[in-house]
Amino acid sequence: MTIHWCGTGLSTIPGLRRLIEAGHDVKVWNRTESKAREAVGDLTDKIGPFSMETVSAELKQGDVIVSMLPADWHVPLASLAIETGADFVSSSYIAPQMRNLDEMAQEKGLRLVNEVGLDPGIDHLMAHDLVTAYKGSAAYDPANTVSFTSYCGGVPAKPNPMRYKFSWAPVGVLKALRSPSKSVRDFEVLEVNRPWDALGRYEAPLDSPEAFEVYPNRDSLPFMAEYGFEPEWPVKDFVRGTLRLDGWAAAWKDIFAEVGTADDARLQEMADKLLEENAYEEGEADRVVLCVSLKAEKDGETVWHRTWVMDARGDERGNAMGRLVSIPVSLAVEAVMAKEVPVGVTAAPSDPALVSRWLEVVDSLAQQLKRVDHLA
Repeated sequence: MTIHWCGTGLSTIPGLRRLIEAGHDVKVWNRTESKAREAVGDLTDKIGPFSMETVSAELKQGDVIVSMLPADWHVPLASLAIETGADFVSSSYIAPQMRNLDEMAQEKGLRLVNEVGLDPGIDHLMAHDLVTAYKGSAAYDPANTVSFTSYCGGVPAKPNPMRYKFSWAPVGVLKALRSPSKSVRDFEVLEVNRPWDALGRYEAPLDSPEAFEVYPNRDSLPFMAEYGFEPEWPVKDFVRGTLRLDGWAAAWKDIFAEVGTADDARLQEMADKLLEENAYEEGEADRVVLCVSLKAEKDGETVWHRTWVMDARGDERGNAMGRLVSIPVSLAVEAVMAKEVPVGVTAAPSDPALVSRWLEVVDSLAQQLKRVDHLA
């Protein structure tokens, strides 16, 4: 059984190295072969130039494809996996085209696992843990009003004037600012076209409490069912969103004014300038903050309220973002190989044993990971 790891960008290396060092049979594919050799050439010489043709030529039934490439590659590689009888893992959101592969994957007994990075990924694990704990508590009542928030962000450990530095392609960051979102606020569905139309503040319960700017991201609504919310629960708030350093919106106001109407050429020009001025220096520490919270209320009184809090920073092991995206991916690969996840198209696991085991690993990756019981 060979793991075909496709892509060796900034957020991929720790998980890839973990699998190789664990003794798994890994073939590394990258569009620029020399970059892959720089990343893992000290551990393996099983490195090749990526293309659909090169991967297809070596892929065998029972293998696993890992796509850490841009999103456009995920569905073609997952389709190739199905054709060959291989499994598939990606950290990215499940696109409708990926969801459409579910029936074929189930018929062939194959596993197409997605959303197993940081966000989505670790946040899913935390959400499943909270919902399971709430359902098993003495406070549980289907009539309780529930509120859920999940905020995650990669930010510079040392704040800069832009209140942000780029750990992935700036064009992707800019395009994300054009994305509409859906969430639940005060029992109503809130739809906004641009993040800054729903900007709020969030007091993160870190060891040293800190305020961040937050906004809803993508469509939060399908995740209510994904996390095990029952249809009859009265949901007051349900938001999956992005977290930024305080002062981010003010620093980015000129970008907001232009990004909505900029054509691709102008967007690239903006991105190039932003990267030039706001890239991480060699060895500079990044930071990742993730807070996932579930609260239940009865007759206006809080009866259950817990929050998972994670604060991770780059250190001698490398950048925090890379650890927190790629090592959960490597855990998913091992779970696929052990057949610990169901067949078909799935996201991060909800099984309490896997959730607990994976979060123990996450604990070793962050400087702070804790579950806060607000009523204790």
